[in-house]
Formats: sequence, structure tokens, C-alpha cells
Amino acid sequence: MQMNSEKAITAARAQSKAALASRDYGKLAVTGWRRESGRVGVRNHVVILPLDDLSNSASEAVANNVKGALALPHAYGRLQFGADLDLFFRTLIGIGSNPNVAAVVVIGIEEGWTKRVVDGIAKTGKPVTGFGIEGHGDIATIARASYVAKEYLHWASELPREECAMSELWVSTKCGESDTTTGLSSCPTVGNMYDKLIPLGIYGVFGETSEITGAEHLAKARAATPEVAEKWYKMWRAYQDDVIEAHKTDDLSDSQPTKGNIAGGLTTIEEKALGNLEKIGRKSKFIDALEPAEAPAKGPGLYYMDTSSAAAECVTLMAAGGYVVHTFPTGQGNVIGNPIVPVIKITGNPKTMRTMAEHIDVDVTGILRRDQTLETAGDALIGMIQRTANGRLTAAEALGHREFVITKLYRSA
Repeated sequence: MQMNSEKAITAARAQSKAALASRDYGKLAVTGWRRESGRVGVRNHVVILPLDDLSNSASEAVANNVKGALALPHAYGRLQFGADLDLFFRTLIGIGSNPNVAAVVVIGIEEGWTKRVVDGIAKTGKPVTGFGIEGHGDIATIARASYVAKEYLHWASELPREECAMSELWVSTKCGESDTTTGLSSCPTVGNMYDKLIPLGIYGVFGETSEITGAEHLAKARAATPEVAEKWYKMWRAYQDDVIEAHKTDDLSDSQPTKGNIAGGLTTIEEKALGNLEKIGRKSKFIDALEPAEAPAKGPGLYYMDTSSAAAECVTLMAAGGYVVHTFPTGQGNVIGNPIVPVIKITGNPKTMRTMAEHIDVDVTGILRRDQTLETAGDALIGMIQRTANGRLTAAEALGHREFVITKLYRSA
């Protein structure tokens, strides 16, 4: 089984190298794990998922007992209600359902809400078991969950990779620590990748609702239909009115642009927004506007997701939406990672490559030196997506960055 997996990787690499050389993107191949749902994952995690903050300790204890299992502690899950609770469940179920996850153990303080998450993940067909701490205590719960996690880990460790078309991947994007180089190099590199791969059938997604301020007319014009344009605009307008205008103290200068953005030469949110939109390329139109952590349902293509512009929150929401690889352009240098989704960093800033090179996966500084074209930069990113799908650890993975932050809409009861 392992030999077959190695042969699949070797064959996919050879085919992809030839396809990239000839720019025959339709022949690009990767290797991954075909899940019960039919989706392709590029990682093979066994996740210990706490339902609530009270269950973090037990979940981390299980992961400590079963080496290779991955706990995802977080801060919420008690006394949430309404839309905030709906988003919370959608996020947890989405994370457990992500194709990069082979199996899940859910631990909660009580069994009712725990079962709700278990049932949601079970719809994908993957192995999932839940445990409630009440009536058992931590020690007994940890012991019971550890036995199940160990069996899941044995099972998952023998699952073979198989060759898959690159068009089966779901690839998300969000930028961070942007500066004047971002909109000129790393963001357009992602856009070039999308221009080449979305016509082949991949799913793409962008977001960062507050960071489109000042370029909302341009974003609206990139919607595939008037209906989608209006749906998107209402989403953007609600964020402006209900969040920013309702709570700002003066303007967005305390957070948008960030101090790092300003140091990098982006003095207004409008400048930042124009660079941000470079990530969607020149040709693609987004076919739907998704709620936070919502999975796309209209088939292959580019989507918009209503997200915060905070890096860890945004990447977590997109992972919950089902995306399996994340592309992250950065200027000043951002260290963000995610526990279940590999985050590929791209920069065109020469200073960042000198001072923070250990965090960067794709160097596109040649664009600004004019010894690299946007076309070749896009190909370099496509090549890195393939290598990542085939098993290469991203810089964030190698350095242990596992930022997992759940978005909260308002205070709990």
C-alpha cells in the first residue's frame, strides 16, 4: 500500500513537471486522500475537537496520549445563541468535515451539543465519535476518547494517497501584513494562479469584507450575475453599517490599515483594497457570496466569503468552508498557519526575504526587479500548491504555526 502511494506521488510529480513546462494546466496532477464524500484532502489528520472551552484540557490530554492526533483548543462554546451559535456550530462541523481530516473525536462538557457536532460531521461519512464529560469526569472521558483516537490513528495511517486531478482541489486565499509590494507582486501572483486554474474546475474563495472598502464598486462588478452582485453588496453594506459604523470610535485608522500596512506605505484603506482585489485575477467572476464558514454549493468556480480581515479568523472560516490549501500573499511578513490546512506564503518584498525568509514558501521578488514575469510567478505558485498537496510541509507547518481562531459575532448570554 505504501509502495503504491509512493508510485502515485512519483507519477504525479513527473506528469505535473511536464505539464507546467508546457503550460498544459489541464494535465496537472496531485496526490491526496479521497474521502468518503468524494472530496480530496491533502493532509490526513485525526482531530480531537473540543466542543467548548471547558473541554480543551481533556482534548489536549487525549492528543498527548495518542501521538499524531491533533487537538484544536479554542475559547468559545458556552451560552452562545442565535446567529452566533449557528456560526459556531457551522465552524466546528465544517472543520471536522474538511477533507484534510480523516477522523474526528469530539469532546464536550455535555452530550447534547456534542452530538449535534458529531451528527453534522457524520454526514460526510468519515469516522467520528463524541464524548460528554458530565457524569464521567475528565479522567474517564480522556481514557475512553484515547482508545478511540488510537484506533482512528491506526486506521488513518494506512490510508493510501492516490493520484487526483489538480482541478479537484479547493484553494482559498487571504493576504496579510500587506504593503506597497503586495498589490504589485504577491497578490497578482495568486490572481494569475486563479486565472489559470479556476477554468479547469477548482474551487476558489476570497474574503476580508472590511478590506474591500473603497473598492466595493470593483468587487461588485466582478460578480457573475446581477443577483450575486446584489447579494454581495448587501453583505458588504451590512458589515459597514452594523459592525464598522456602529462600533468605530473615529475611523478605521486604529486597525485598517494596520500599523504594519502604514509602515509599508499603504496609507488608506482604499489603497489596501485595490491591492487586495488583485488576488482574484483578471478573468474570474465570483459565482456566489457565502456566509462565514459556509460551504460552496454552486459547483466549481470562484466564491466570496464574508469574513473578518484578521488572518487566523479568516483562514479558520475558509477551512470550515471546506478549502484544503490556503495561499497567503504578504508584504511585511506574516507568520500565520492553520492546524488542518497548509498555508502557502508568497512575498515580493526583498526586505522580507532577507529578514523573514523562513516564513516564505514562494519568492516573487523578481517581479519588482523585472527579472520575473507575473506569468512565471503564477506558475511557481501552482508548482508550490502541487508540492504541498504531494506532502511538502509549508513554512508555517514546519515552524509549528497552528493558529485556530473561531469568529464570534457578539457576547454570550
